[in-house]
Amino acid sequence: MIILAIESSCDETAVSILKDKTAILSAIVSSQIDTHAKFGGVVPEIASRMHIENIAIVLQEALTKADLDIENVDAFAVTQGPGLIGCLHVGVLAAKTLAWYYQKPLIPVHHLAGHIYANALIDELEYPLLALVVSGGHTELILLKQEYDFMIVGSTQDDAVGEAYDKVARVLGLPYPGGVAIDKLAQIGKRNYQLPTVKTQGELDFSFSGIKSAVLQLIAREKRANRELIIEDIAYAFQHNAVEQLIDRVKKAVDTYQPKHIVLAGGVAANSYLRKRMNEEYKNHEDLKLTIPSLAYCTDNATMIAVAGYIAYQHGHRADLSLPADSSLEICSM
Repeated sequence: MIILAIESSCDETAVSILKDKTAILSAIVSSQIDTHAKFGGVVPEIASRMHIENIAIVLQEALTKADLDIENVDAFAVTQGPGLIGCLHVGVLAAKTLAWYYQKPLIPVHHLAGHIYANALIDELEYPLLALVVSGGHTELILLKQEYDFMIVGSTQDDAVGEAYDKVARVLGLPYPGGVAIDKLAQIGKRNYQLPTVKTQGELDFSFSGIKSAVLQLIAREKRANRELIIEDIAYAFQHNAVEQLIDRVKKAVDTYQPKHIVLAGGVAANSYLRKRMNEEYKNHEDLKLTIPSLAYCTDNATMIAVAGYIAYQHGHRADLSLPADSSLEICSM
């Protein structure tokens, strides 16, 4: 089975063509990161316009690289949501047009399902499975008791962890994307500053909104004391605080739900300290399998949508041409 997938939820226009779940025929991504870096973050109106400009070019490049006629595609998968609504519309409209014109099935895919199932390209997934999904827009613990059956067991009460990275980076005068800049600095930083431990209502929930304020307060204290700010040490303190909160919630979820497999998913899964800590905790665990995606599958891409689309298709998921883009789509509804 050959699936062509489209991903346009944020600032990457991506098309991938997949054969039989894991054989990647082509994977094209047109990134807008250089454009949005000038503004310190993604500008939705600009992102939407660039998707419109790029979608046909990326689609044709994917078909050319795969050496495939579009008539030979068996189904079209697309990110329905969540994401920036204008960006999602471009991908959904493109997929619906292709499905209509070529009279092929249309498969709606949740963006987070894509991130989770990117791990199927690395490893055979086992259930029950626990996914730690961490990105600029999401921080969730998602339990899959069986394939394509999603239950959110923990989520952020405020900011996503990736959003917190970007906010703290701005406070420190670091470039966008903040996660990359802080991760690099933290690797040379030392345990010189202390940030408060965050408390949450639910023991599996997360909270990152207070970390920016804590960093601002730390900077103010150091300035009042006429002490020189050591930026790499502040980056270390923030990253240690944020990642250890993630690890703590994973440990509690493992104790509660006893999964057979843990996977890491989302853009923040590329963070070096998070990958290190997950390996330290679970790499050699006797009864628990750990999968961490390669860096190429952490950021947004259409291959992950194609994999999730293939599995969704096997479970009977289809959409008609009334399929809407949904910026706040819940994964449990898939």
